[in-house]
Amino acid sequence: MGDAATIMDMHTNFLSRFRRPAADSSVRRARPLTTLAAGVALMSIALTGCATTVEATSTATPTTSVSASASATATTTTTDSDGTSATTTAETIADTTAAAEAFLATLSDEQRDAVLYAYDDETKTTSWSNFPITFVERAGLNLADLTDEQKTAALKVLESLLSDEAYETVSNIMAGDSYLSEYSSSTDADVLGQYYIAFFGDPSDTTAFEVQFGGDHLGINATLDGSTDAITFAPTHLGMQPADFTDDSGTEIQSFQYIYSDAFAFFDSLTAEQQATLTSGDVTMCAPGDTCDYPSGSGLTGADLTDEQKQLLLNLIANWAGMADEQTTADALAKIEATLDTTVIAWSGETVYDMTTGNGINFSISGPNVYIAFQAQQGSAGADVDGVTTSGWGHVHTIYRDPTNDYANSVTQQAATGMAGGPGGGAPGA
Repeated sequence: MGDAATIMDMHTNFLSRFRRPAADSSVRRARPLTTLAAGVALMSIALTGCATTVEATSTATPTTSVSASASATATTTTTDSDGTSATTTAETIADTTAAAEAFLATLSDEQRDAVLYAYDDETKTTSWSNFPITFVERAGLNLADLTDEQKTAALKVLESLLSDEAYETVSNIMAGDSYLSEYSSSTDADVLGQYYIAFFGDPSDTTAFEVQFGGDHLGINATLDGSTDAITFAPTHLGMQPADFTDDSGTEIQSFQYIYSDAFAFFDSLTAEQQATLTSGDVTMCAPGDTCDYPSGSGLTGADLTDEQKQLLLNLIANWAGMADEQTTADALAKIEATLDTTVIAWSGETVYDMTTGNGINFSISGPNVYIAFQAQQGSAGADVDGVTTSGWGHVHTIYRDPTNDYANSVTQQAATGMAGGPGGGAPGA
């Protein structure tokens, strides 16, 4: 129990400082956002397979959405667990570099060789996926093979890189995988609690390197370039299963609470005519870990939106493009906003935010500088837990890519081998 308990305590303490009741989306914690004018509790990763008894609760999310004024005007400074602030790209790069170097210092020579790759190694394009690690081999080191000190140092890299909200989302995704690995009926569920970390290029605050971190429902590819003060998260896969569960401490966790809230804040802001255009469009899909021609299809375009609606759309996009500090988020969204008028948005599935009914939602956002596909999985892939929704609303795969800047143009995405399909994929346990 030692390994899992150490990770649980560390992240319970971190998340407790800003966790609030998941259903109360009207008082969301502020995060860095641009304006149009300016451009785990259950983070006890099942690394040791230690099981306890838990009473599952049913998924029940009230119909709600964030008010436009609260969501569109929120601006704040990200603060890490040490009380220091990272509001600029340069600060985030410096903090992440320092954390990466500290992590590397805990490793043996053999482990360092396993976690470090050349910056332009094309392995970075084929070593992440929406499929389990039994189907697609991940690069780097498995956190399950690390000591407590090394795991803590590895997760500090993520904490230094991500905003509070992004770190909470990532922690909750991992907590969901951990929950399923212990309590679902799937014989393959043990792979869900396994996560890998790798670096492409030597961590540095003066040159470019990539942090790759992920497992089944998570694949972060963050390229940090100190020479140009730039960070990109393209491409990144965020997924989750289940959507709503209760951890061992009795805390309710909703892994995609911010994404769902932002999606419906945007949808609810539309007129009936706009909603009809949005839902009559073609939701497109582009597979994580595969090549993509960035299909746009038909639907609502940015040119059809008011300024307030555009801001709400940018807020939604920020869940993927804006995972770091305030400046990095502003820069990413300003680039996307510049071509927002020709960006196409399509939606299918439910039109009311109520996870107790229906089969969830699907949407795509496709433009010159952004591609996001969000797909509800109509199946649990065997990861069933009594009383917990692990399909539809409760099982989602997403992909974020930048048609102009995937991997900061350091490599070209290679075609996936053996596995194909949209964010939903098609393999057991996906």
